[in-house]
Amino acid sequence: MYLSLSDRPATGAEPRQRDGRVSRTVVTLGIVSLLTDISSESVSAILPLYLTAVVGLSPVAYGLIDGLYQGVSSLVRIAAGWAADRTDRPQPVALAGYAMSAVARLGLIFAGGFGTISAAISLDRVGKGVRTAPRDAMIAASSDPAHLGRSFGVHRALDTIGATLGPLLAFVILWRIADGYDTVLVVSLGFAVLGVATMACFVPFRTGARAPLVEPGERQRASVETNTFRWRAALTPGLLRLTGVSAVLALLTIGDGFVYLALLETGGFAAQWFPVLYVGTNLAYLALAVPMGRLADRVGRVRVLVLGHLPLAAAYLCAATGSGMLWTTCAAVLLLGVFYAATDGTLAAVAGQLVPETVRASGIATAQTAVALARLVAATGFGLLWYAVGPRVALLAVCAVLVAAIPAGLAVMRRALVVEPVETPAGSRS
Repeated sequence: MYLSLSDRPATGAEPRQRDGRVSRTVVTLGIVSLLTDISSESVSAILPLYLTAVVGLSPVAYGLIDGLYQGVSSLVRIAAGWAADRTDRPQPVALAGYAMSAVARLGLIFAGGFGTISAAISLDRVGKGVRTAPRDAMIAASSDPAHLGRSFGVHRALDTIGATLGPLLAFVILWRIADGYDTVLVVSLGFAVLGVATMACFVPFRTGARAPLVEPGERQRASVETNTFRWRAALTPGLLRLTGVSAVLALLTIGDGFVYLALLETGGFAAQWFPVLYVGTNLAYLALAVPMGRLADRVGRVRVLVLGHLPLAAAYLCAATGSGMLWTTCAAVLLLGVFYAATDGTLAAVAGQLVPETVRASGIATAQTAVALARLVAATGFGLLWYAVGPRVALLAVCAVLVAAIPAGLAVMRRALVVEPVETPAGSRS
């Protein structure tokens, strides 16, 4: 049995939960994400329609913008993870990312064209890239390893409440105020500032992930051994397999905006209801985030992660064959929510257990970077495919390839279907 050298954690750190309960840090980070997602998703919900119908951009140009939205964060994820691991202080790194996104909200208020909008979106996504891996590392460090899926599920549930309220808020503003896009941006800025303040005031400064836990009789040895950060330690065989499979699947994951635009083109709903589609997807995600986390803990996180792409393929099929029918529109919206509930937090949960604790943020960042880069390529490529063959054929083609890639991904990850924590060096928490 492992015993702590001290009854108290390191200053500013919260001890890891060992009884299956969700820790206070996880809940607080969920509240931060809730506020931030109200801010970001209120803008995201109007962006596809605004850029294509109001600004008049083509699907190719929208694909470039959506590619920036999906992939710019990849430029800084690994660096942010490295900084969090190197200093063992993920909170300041994550806080800097949230602050950058708040500044981007301010920039959007004054943006007046394609270039300035792209710059503001890029800054927002860089902020997301900076904060994501350190935040997920804090979740993993303060959670019971046996219930890691539940912790990420709770965080993602709170996150998704914000992602649901954001589009709903945008819908109400635009419903009540004609051309109320500036109002949406100002309200978005307010929620971003609240998220930064909550992160700064209520999240522990350190995770305590390196607080030494030793066997009785090994106290003297632990006092002289320290954990040395090594970048190569994050590149475990399991993480490399996970990263490769996740990247291939992400190449076949187009942005929600494309699916919604395809549904709009078939005449399944009026344009004024466009933001509500995001609400429907996020409600499905909210309802299923915790159950999916528990399911992943029970049957295997890798299995849930890979098979969770089947609902995404079904959503593509509904959008391509709906022909304006209401039920196919609703089905596509809900299936996207199922996909995110099964995969979003699960990727970080799996990656965090495939690397030593001292490089957890870097390991999570590596997998997330590959996914973000692949989605950048996917969004840009799908915009070109839409322009070349039309939305219906493009969606059917991506759907077919995705269905074929899922069993291949399971085969590659077969050795990792039962994920066990990586052993950490002496003197580290295990």
